[in-house]
Amino acid sequence: MYHDYGSLTDADLAGLYAYPDGAVLRANMVTSADGAASVGGASAGLSSAADRHVFALLRTLADVILVGGNTARTEGYQPVRIRELWRHLRAGRAATPPIAVITSGRGLDASSPLFADPATIVLTTAHAAASVQVGAQVVAAGQDSVDIAAAVAALHDLGHQHILAEGGPGILGQLVTAGLVDELCLTIGPLLAGPGAPRIVTGSPGPAALPLSLAHLLDDNGFLLCRYRANR
Repeated sequence: MYHDYGSLTDADLAGLYAYPDGAVLRANMVTSADGAASVGGASAGLSSAADRHVFALLRTLADVILVGGNTARTEGYQPVRIRELWRHLRAGRAATPPIAVITSGRGLDASSPLFADPATIVLTTAHAAASVQVGAQVVAAGQDSVDIAAAVAALHDLGHQHILAEGGPGILGQLVTAGLVDELCLTIGPLLAGPGAPRIVTGSPGPAALPLSLAHLLDDNGFLLCRYRANR
């Protein structure tokens, strides 16, 4: 369960993070030691070289990457590039996984390379879907607001069984509340961010807490890379 990150090969890491069979929604988040989801409004200040290496692996293993519109905008999301991935693990699949963005459609920048990419999936309301003019694929998942369960079901219908949710906290909160999270990969950075930053999960409380089991823990000079599985 516990591993010194520096002692692991890339093959070891690929084995530790391999998806189980069937449909799996895996969330990947980073936090400070005091629970902050960002520093200065972005998550980059909480990351490390090891976290970024595993981040690339998680994207490589996924069929699709799910993200909220606010996070896509704040973090400057772009279509995934082949050079960012562990290419040998994409054999037999599309060279890169598409990005699926949950958005109300308001404030969507149609000129962004992300939304000009035909591989990108825009998950929005039925009302917005009729008026959104982008190069990406537009899918209605809810009438007046995006239904998170319908959005995930739409991705399954498109053939994406292994979903990687990269946030932000509001989207993760909706996924937790809907009981859709199967795994959580969480990097804990050795940093006290102080008050003001959001937690990795925000929104309305769910019906009950979701118990987790620790599948493994990697230690990289104080950065803790955890993989949890939901207990259901």
